[in-house]
Amino acid sequence: MPKVKLTITESRCRENYCRAGDVYIIDGLCPPLCHELWSAIYPQVFALLNGAALDHGDARAFCFDAACPDGGRVRLHGELLSETERREGSK
Repeated sequence: MPKVKLTITESRCRENYCRAGDVYIIDGLCPPLCHELWSAIYPQVFALLNGAALDHGDARAFCFDAACPDGGRVRLHGELLSETERREGSK
């Protein structure tokens, strides 16, 4: 089953939901993120889980970068885990 790894790259979260360096592995439902951030990134996560490559600069890739709709207080990088990473149980 595909999995997407979300890594918080920067955080000034008002509610301290996210801290820089936090990692979430997504294989289905919502992780413990604030609903505003999850609502903003869900379409990209869903697309990756279902085999889509996304626009990433001038290329297509199996990753994305996003920012919280609350003024970009939280920034993250999402990427489709490789088969090897999924088998090894990457965090």
